[in-house]
Amino acid sequence: MEEPLPAPPADTRDDDQKGASSAAPAERLSLRVERERFASKNAGPLDERVASLAGALRRARLENAERSASIFDLRAAEIARLEMLGEALAPVLAQLPDDCDIFDVGVAPAERPRLFVDQIGFVEMDRDRRTYRFLQDTRHGRVTLCESGSADELVEAITAYIAHRLIEREKALAIDYASGGAAQALAAKVAAAREKAPARDAEASFSGKVARAAAFIAEFFGAAAFFALLAVLAAWIYQTYFTS
Repeated sequence: MEEPLPAPPADTRDDDQKGASSAAPAERLSLRVERERFASKNAGPLDERVASLAGALRRARLENAERSASIFDLRAAEIARLEMLGEALAPVLAQLPDDCDIFDVGVAPAERPRLFVDQIGFVEMDRDRRTYRFLQDTRHGRVTLCESGSADELVEAITAYIAHRLIEREKALAIDYASGGAAQALAAKVAAAREKAPARDAEASFSGKVARAAAFIAEFFGAAAFFALLAVLAAWIYQTYFTS
């Protein structure tokens, strides 16, 4: 009895090709998804990309200043830190009322750079050039409202300061309204006084001219009377002492 021939080995090449062919689209799909994700991450608006570039430039300036010891680079680092703090305050300032003009946030690049919040509140760097100091000028001198090396803490302190200033502004407006428009009445009174000022000036100038003319006439007749008296006295002396 003949033994059956062994079965030929299974051709696994087709399965490998099928697996490779099925894996290739999956890999291409994942690569496409990664590219789309990267493109969506970097394809933001132009303003956002410019803002990110400006932030990168400030960070690079800070790193360069830390490696350098020149006064110019250290001052540039202070300005960069203050500008970064001002950018962090932008969302808070965007919520201010449209008719509120008491806050003008900006960096003054003077010999001692400062980030002004309003006319009496500002932020400057400490001597270590890493610590923020939030100061306010008051009637009793300059006071420190917050001092920290964290920009987030400074943002919270400045936000609270802005809220208090807005409440003070609302109280001032309420007092003016409750007083029946006293400020408007005072402004109208000042305007009326300014309108009457030219008439008063004209009257004063005319009266001054009249007074000067009267004084000139009085001086003229006084001098004439004096010289006439001298002439009469001289004639009397001549007739009394010299004619005899």
